[in-house]
Amino acid sequence: MRVQRGALGFLVLAVTGSALGLVFAGSPERIAAGVRIDGVNVGGMKPGAAQRLLERRARSLERTPVVFVARERRWRVTPEQLGVRADWHAAVELARRHGDGFGPLRGFRRIGVRVFGAQLAPPTRVYEAALGFELSRFARAIYRPHRDPQLRLHGLAPVVISGTAGRELDRQAAARIVVAALAGFSRQPVALPVRSKPTAVSATQLAADAAHVRTALSGPVQMHWRGVGWTIAPQQLRVMLALPARGATTLRIGGPGADRYFDRLGRALDRPARNAGFAIAAGGEVGIIPSRVGRRLDVTATSANLLAAALSQNQRTSRVVVSTARPGRTTRQARAMGIRGLVGSYETIYGGDANRIHNVQLVARLLDGHLIAPGATFSFNRATGARTAQKGFREAPVITTVFNAAYEAGLKVTSRTNHALYISHYPLGRDATVDYPDVDLRFVNDTTHWLLLRTFVGSYSLTVGLYGTPQHRRVVTQTRPLVETGPPPVKHEPDPTLAHGRRVVVDGGEPSSSTSVRRLVYEGGKLLYDNTWYSSYRSQPKLVLVGTKPAPAKKKKKPPPVTTTATTTTTTTTTG
Repeated sequence: MRVQRGALGFLVLAVTGSALGLVFAGSPERIAAGVRIDGVNVGGMKPGAAQRLLERRARSLERTPVVFVARERRWRVTPEQLGVRADWHAAVELARRHGDGFGPLRGFRRIGVRVFGAQLAPPTRVYEAALGFELSRFARAIYRPHRDPQLRLHGLAPVVISGTAGRELDRQAAARIVVAALAGFSRQPVALPVRSKPTAVSATQLAADAAHVRTALSGPVQMHWRGVGWTIAPQQLRVMLALPARGATTLRIGGPGADRYFDRLGRALDRPARNAGFAIAAGGEVGIIPSRVGRRLDVTATSANLLAAALSQNQRTSRVVVSTARPGRTTRQARAMGIRGLVGSYETIYGGDANRIHNVQLVARLLDGHLIAPGATFSFNRATGARTAQKGFREAPVITTVFNAAYEAGLKVTSRTNHALYISHYPLGRDATVDYPDVDLRFVNDTTHWLLLRTFVGSYSLTVGLYGTPQHRRVVTQTRPLVETGPPPVKHEPDPTLAHGRRVVVDGGEPSSSTSVRRLVYEGGKLLYDNTWYSSYRSQPKLVLVGTKPAPAKKKKKPPPVTTTATTTTTTTTTG
């Protein structure tokens, strides 16, 4: 019985609901009552009529400006200026779907629209460049930078200057508001969204710093280090204080005034650390120049101590902090390197040519003091870098001296290249050259201790010495004579000053040649190295000048003068 009553009740509700839905269903060809598009009531209208109504209103307002307002500024902008176009067809189609459906379902949906309403906005297009231009115009006029409160000194008295908040246009929100207002039908003034830019610090916060400044400048501050003292008067401390700025609230020691003061103090206290060095005696013995621990003013720690003392009303004394600077090579480390005496050296004599002297001095400075670890390879190119005219290098003999120092020391030479042309003032077969970065001079420190390379430059000579633990190696040299391997090529050059066909040899040239040097190195009576270096030298052409001057023209002989002989003719007339 209860089930029957429930079914009957449900049936009554369904019938009643359906009837109610049918009552409010209305015509599917018309927009539901209660729908508004951009404030215009289109309820009960057919879609076509609603679209025409909206388009007429939009056309009538295309040149009617909307006034945009921000504080005291006002701007008048029309839809036409920004190319604003609303899609009224899409808006009407959206309105039609509100309250759409079949029969009673449509009626129920339309009841909701009728009761609660539906406010719709049309999809809108805008010319982005024009919109951006207008927004930039608004933004420039609206923008006001914030000004933080400042703490300044009038003499020794701190003064807090109030700041002001800034403002700026909210461009993203403004873009939406401008487009919506120009697409709509209302011409009431529209407020632009403006954001406030608060100050980073308040005047109240700076008031506490002002109190600290008054304490800091209330009297002198004493600094001391190892019994030495310095007094900083309030006038001096004034220029060393870095007052809070750009939103900061921290008082510190800094700025140009503090930098100048600590520079002067550092020059008085600083002492650079000194590495242990090596001194070469006249006999080739090596002495150790002791290292020295350095010291350096710790500006950061000293500044912190000074500020703490200045902010104290009673303990106005601070400690100067000096840090220790350790040498990179101590005396003990230098002794352990085993650099005690001469291992090998060589001297090159050169003339007083400016190029040679200049280059020898440059390379000597680059090489002097170079240290070679046990087992390490010395590279001339790596030690000197690129030798270019831009760096000041000019052509002159240099590398041969280094090669021969390693040669005489009996060290293992792993890369050596002879000059292209034979140079007579070098030891035969023992010249060397480099060409950065490919052609290099390299030798190995095959001893168990460090090697020190030293250079000594005189007016006409360069000496390269290698110092370490003397190895007492014996070096034996076997040099083959220089052998011609081919005649010099002949190079003819025309000379218009020589008679035609005449030949003059101005340079005899040099034939190509070769030689070799064998080096035998003995250590403790045993053969350590047996190396042979072969050297081949290019020929230099024989230069012959060939005359091209034409021979002078022969003078023509004058013909003999013509001789005239007078002839007398006798005529005999016989008269009969």
